[in-house]
Amino acid sequence: MSTPVERIQADVKAAMKAREAERLATLRMLLTAIKNEQIARGAELDEESFLAVVKRSIKQRRDAADQYRKGGREELAAKEEREAEILEAYLPAQAGEDEIRRAVEDFVAAEGLSGPKAMGPVMKAMMARFGASADGAVISRIARQVLNP
Repeated sequence: MSTPVERIQADVKAAMKAREAERLATLRMLLTAIKNEQIARGAELDEESFLAVVKRSIKQRRDAADQYRKGGREELAAKEEREAEILEAYLPAQAGEDEIRRAVEDFVAAEGLSGPKAMGPVMKAMMARFGASADGAVISRIARQVLNP
């Protein structure tokens, strides 16, 4: 089985052959971010670090899209959103909100937690359970809703 970086490199080749300029540029930026992280660490990235780089790149694009919308530049915001969608293909399947809500509710009930002070233990347990398959912001929002009805 190929590594995630090898998969991205193969996708870069495919994008070149298909003349998909936007996809090609996005994947090259991702490879650069991965390479920079490897240089900073002084070692190859493990799966967790790779996913962190991809998530960070997606977050940067979503933030840029929000800023472009605030500035009235809808065409640039749409471009950033398309780039984020391209990058999301390299993340594992995301857990649904219903699944996250059930897990949070079960954990809160089992531990007898309530109130805002319980956010720490709930977030720690849910991030350990879902890892890269769920967005921390979604888990946080659902945990707040469950703990503060």
